[in-house]
Amino acid sequence: MPAILVVDPEKCTSCRLCELACSQHSGGVFRPSRARIRIAIRSEEAFYFPMICLQCDDAPCMLACSVDALVRDPTTNAVVLIEERCNECGICGAACSYGAIDFVEDKPRKCDLCGGDPECVRFCAAGALRFETPEHWPEAQRQAYADRLENLVEEGKV
Repeated sequence: MPAILVVDPEKCTSCRLCELACSQHSGGVFRPSRARIRIAIRSEEAFYFPMICLQCDDAPCMLACSVDALVRDPTTNAVVLIEERCNECGICGAACSYGAIDFVEDKPRKCDLCGGDPECVRFCAAGALRFETPEHWPEAQRQAYADRLENLVEEGKV
């Protein structure tokens, strides 16, 4: 079974090194706004929350894509964007309840797990991000994270 990106939001210190590592790896620039992972920050509440793609089993983003630009990688189980196929319609972003698909200059971007070796995990000194087998993030904990993330998106807090 492929490893998954595991999140422990309580350990996040908002150092944003994960965003820098991701933006450098995926886009060749140190610019958090270009990262495929985002840290939701509400400084008045000292609230930091890593927002990741959960690589959903049912993948609403992938199902919504009419041009098959989102496909499941058989090795990593990640939902991967094939940019050449994308028509930039934005339906995938609307289909994602977790706000995990970001748009820069109308082009969608989402986590592809860096081909199975996520850069964000390498640079997370606090241990808020880990890449492990699913038993390290039991379904109940994963669902609690997903519910919290979905609520934050719905409330417009992130």
